[in-house]
Amino acid sequence: MQPGRRALLALVLALPLAAPAAAEERVLLERKSEYNTIQVTEEDGLRVMRFVPGTVRQSVVKVGDPDHLEAPYARAIPVALVFARKPRNMLIVGLGGGTIPTFLHRRLPELAIEVVELDPVVVEVAKSHFGLREDGKLRVHVGDGRRFIEQTARRYDLILLDAFGSAEVPHALVTREFLRSVRRALAPQGVAIGNVWGPDDNRLYESMLRTYRAVFDAVYVVDIEDAVNRLVIALPWTPALPREEVMRRARALTVTLPLREDLGPIVEHGFRLPGADGATGRVLTDAEPPR
Repeated sequence: MQPGRRALLALVLALPLAAPAAAEERVLLERKSEYNTIQVTEEDGLRVMRFVPGTVRQSVVKVGDPDHLEAPYARAIPVALVFARKPRNMLIVGLGGGTIPTFLHRRLPELAIEVVELDPVVVEVAKSHFGLREDGKLRVHVGDGRRFIEQTARRYDLILLDAFGSAEVPHALVTREFLRSVRRALAPQGVAIGNVWGPDDNRLYESMLRTYRAVFDAVYVVDIEDAVNRLVIALPWTPALPREEVMRRARALTVTLPLREDLGPIVEHGFRLPGADGATGRVLTDAEPPR
């Protein structure tokens, strides 16, 4: 074979092995509100909401796949249903792109879900770019989540605290006074779920856990693999559930909802009592600002 033809053949054989160029992240929207600079980007079919460009992702959807949950912590949230067997209503503080309420609404169509979001522009962007749709079972309130909980006369079977600023949970949503209001807003057998960052990324983690433990009768932690998030499951009652029963219920939920990811391994490797978590913290209060 002539040298020129050998070189051409080598080039042709090498082409399939070359890695495809990475898709470029496109900015679809950047809009300022009273509270945030909301940015929406898209790359490789994933649409992302950020409250400050270049910071943490507040919400992610996979375009064309409404059942996709990109965030590992979001995939773990149904673990809380182990304790709330037949929830009738749910309150979520913090909307983002609306990924979690939309997912739960599809999986539990009889569950009445209310969401409270401080920033009206976030609500608008969730509807225009992330597929959020309100109906008789899914409603969004624009307002202060803490004030809503303090003033509500309803009692909820589930309350999810999922409100973040650009860098952390607002102090007003982690204090003893606020968590007491959450407890009052829960049904007697209700369940509160808090999405928090772990100790490596959250200087107040120990204090947050101590505050939850000071307010609720039972507190569990769900460690999330490959994520900075941890879920705190807090109950105003003490369940009598051995770990084997928690595991059984979690695996059953995977089938009945149904879910793409088995809850069994999440419970097996991540669900636990808080142990020493919170032992070195302090109870957070309204009177004492974070330090």
